[in-house]
Amino acid sequence: MTQQPIAPLDGVRVLELGNYIAAPTAGRLLADFGAEVIKVERPGTGDELRNWRLHKGTTSMLYRTLNRNKKSVVLDLRTEAGKRAVLDLAAKSDILLENFRPGTLEKWGLGPEVLNQANPDLVVTRISAFGQTGPLSERPGFAAVAEAYGGFRNLVGDPDRAPVRVGVSIGDSIAGLYAAFGSVMGLYQREARRRDSAGAVPLTERVIDVALHEAMFSMMESLIPDYQAYGVDRQRVGGRMEGIAPSNAYVCKDGASIVVAGNGDSIFQRYMQTIGRPDLARRPDLQSNAGRWTQREELDEAIGQWTGTLPAAEALAALEAAGVPAGPIYTAADISSDNQYAARNMIQKFDVSTGEETLTGVGFPGVVPVIGGESLPIRNLGPDLGENTQEVLGGLLGMSESEINDASGREGAVKS
Repeated sequence: MTQQPIAPLDGVRVLELGNYIAAPTAGRLLADFGAEVIKVERPGTGDELRNWRLHKGTTSMLYRTLNRNKKSVVLDLRTEAGKRAVLDLAAKSDILLENFRPGTLEKWGLGPEVLNQANPDLVVTRISAFGQTGPLSERPGFAAVAEAYGGFRNLVGDPDRAPVRVGVSIGDSIAGLYAAFGSVMGLYQREARRRDSAGAVPLTERVIDVALHEAMFSMMESLIPDYQAYGVDRQRVGGRMEGIAPSNAYVCKDGASIVVAGNGDSIFQRYMQTIGRPDLARRPDLQSNAGRWTQREELDEAIGQWTGTLPAAEALAALEAAGVPAGPIYTAADISSDNQYAARNMIQKFDVSTGEETLTGVGFPGVVPVIGGESLPIRNLGPDLGENTQEVLGGLLGMSESEINDASGREGAVKS
């Protein structure tokens, strides 16, 4: 027997109107688990992400990654035909994703109330810098601004330098996670109401409002309670984590760095024995995490002296033998050759056309979370611009060739 593919969201259709990273991340997550995601792109250029980190050809690996398992349809939303096509697609969809500046859909005549007329069951998930309400709602902003506004940026970096940014668009990605979660939550509520004969879900409860800065703020743990209860205003502490010690990165003899998290009370005892400092393990003032945090500089100096005498591999082997959580700081090359990633199918190989040549065996990150023991297979990489226009508009909507041309802006359609 042929095993059925694992696809929990099979039968769910998603209409994605988003650009850049946040909404496409949400769409990717839904697509990874079986949803049919129809990505609408503008004529000519498509999603601007196609050109981000573009090393060769016409479509970046970033676009191929974030828009995998989707279909690409070109629609010109400046035309009445393009807008009608969006409404027709919305009528046949379960979820609509968008991350335009608040008011943009309304300006196009595609706001939630209009979408609701087309499909009273549609879950409308909206991602923006500051949300759809409040005094800052109309202000534009990318993830960098949201990460700063949400309190995250202030904690990243060394205390004697300006705050820095992490090397990925973490604000967009976390907002995308919340958007995917909110979308599935909306679907669950809809189906639960149907099952219980409780009537339709009102539009106000089917609009999922994700703000980038709030997505980051929600990750800040006890930042606000600690401040409001005790007046503690957390600051940057470099490679450490406030109030937790010893936990840091350390340079080894061969120049490589490792991360060691030896902050648990019992772990600390084994840790100090391993680095040849039983005196630190016995000290009364280091028996609690609070005491160790106070003496963090002394502890980090002792640990750094030990790691400086060993190559990274030997230091990690000693720590592993003692049951002290530690690991290497991986590069892309390290991840590409790692057995743990390979064992769970977390790097999947594809031949990729750049538009100029075909690159063979390019690895792409697998599907998370794992179901069934290893990453689900990626069905297809992010599609070429408009690759599925004919299939979706002609097949799903039954549009004629001339109607498709009008909606996709192929033949000088009249702009509104």
